[in-house]
Amino acid sequence: MAAPCGCSALLAGLALFGTVLAVFYAADSDVACPAVCLAAVAGLLLTLWGFRLRRRDGGTERRVCVLVLGDIGRSPRMQYHALSLSKHGYQVTFVGFLDSKPHQDVLNEGKIQIVPIAEVKGVRVGPKILTYVSKVFLQSLQLLFVLLTMELQSQILMQNPPGLPGIAVAWFVCILRGSRLVIDWHNYGFTIMALSLGPAHPVVRLAKWYEHFFGPLATNNLCVTNAMKDDLQKNWGVRATTLYDRPPSIFRETPLTLQHELFMRLADVYPHFQDAGSEDEDVEVERTVFSVRDPADGTVTLRTNRPALLISSTSWTEDEDFSILLKALEDYEGFVQGGASLPSLVCVITGKGPQKEHYKKIIDTLRLEHVKICTPWLEAEDYPVLLGSADLGVCLHKSSSGLDLPMKVVDMFGCCLPVCAISFHCLHELVKHEENGLIFKDSAELSQQLKCLLSEFPSSDGKLGTFRKNLRTSRGQRWDDNWDQNVLPLISSR
Repeated sequence: MAAPCGCSALLAGLALFGTVLAVFYAADSDVACPAVCLAAVAGLLLTLWGFRLRRRDGGTERRVCVLVLGDIGRSPRMQYHALSLSKHGYQVTFVGFLDSKPHQDVLNEGKIQIVPIAEVKGVRVGPKILTYVSKVFLQSLQLLFVLLTMELQSQILMQNPPGLPGIAVAWFVCILRGSRLVIDWHNYGFTIMALSLGPAHPVVRLAKWYEHFFGPLATNNLCVTNAMKDDLQKNWGVRATTLYDRPPSIFRETPLTLQHELFMRLADVYPHFQDAGSEDEDVEVERTVFSVRDPADGTVTLRTNRPALLISSTSWTEDEDFSILLKALEDYEGFVQGGASLPSLVCVITGKGPQKEHYKKIIDTLRLEHVKICTPWLEAEDYPVLLGSADLGVCLHKSSSGLDLPMKVVDMFGCCLPVCAISFHCLHELVKHEENGLIFKDSAELSQQLKCLLSEFPSSDGKLGTFRKNLRTSRGQRWDDNWDQNVLPLISSR
């Protein structure tokens, strides 16, 4: 991308030259004078408008737009970007859908202004291609209006995917306004589309061309793995900086008091957390299926006969096959009914997404006595508390490109929570088999891993306890240090 000042001077010079040429042409030709004068005035107005779009002030370099064409509340990495920018004194304009509540730290930060945009549905009649084209067109107009009417930003930091039409619009606005474009590559959008449409579908091929064409036009690029960094360089001609997902400080092991308070809140909504109890128990004692609070001194203890708490989080999309987990839980039920010395399970699957209702219907048909499954949507503040309270995490994210890593596992490791994760190409960059978790290929392998890891529950002497100890002793960088090292130099450079 051309330097902002050079591009501005070029546009102004061309417009001014065109205006002067039109005036001289009108004075020396038979062309109708009003038409030529109108063209001259239009050229002058365009010049003035261009200067207005690019008018910089003392605060321009300290303003950054963070853009995500998705739900801000379900875009944790972009929320962390916004918080990191604000901590370094940048004024952040955070543009995206506001379908769910962002983290309270984002809402409380005075340097972050959220500008909500609506998700455009497109024309609902006619062929699907008309719906898709109209959606892209209307979303482009909306995004153009928002980005051109806000205060001049020194940079636009945007997430991809989704990048259609965001990358093209953001790049065009950066050209008009002399800003810099930074793309944070989480995956490739066309590979996600291929999961439902197939790789040969015309829309998928168009999306692939689109990303290949506009991606290299960014000033700077970030990505989530070294494997993606190598692929971007080799196949796209894009030089990117790897910014591994790292857990922020909110992800940590949860103290027993906070565990109990969360379990009590969840028990009001989900019977899976309620204590079945007996009639002779003290009704004044706060109990959940996992914990008890002593009324005398408020001390919280975990129950020795508690079930194991299994947790998985998901966006309920095609790249996560939850039938694998459900079949493994059915197998686990069979182990218990067959006499295996295993605890009961409460399996919590958090998140929102298009396939949630599909899987909820399947869950409702399961006949499980020793395994309970619930699918809540947690507030951003409660999610890390639940992760820090769990006994084991399960990840079914199978990258559509084979080049991204599941952020949910990063968060789980931040809470020192061991993980069973489904295998794919670059998972080894995060999950170390037999060190901080286990890697499986199918439901049969997962069910055997659950049986093995929970065979000595709730004792911490088994393999599950060893993995947790390894996570405690091998904690790497947190998000803030990682961001300061890899992103701040790109943002602050001119």
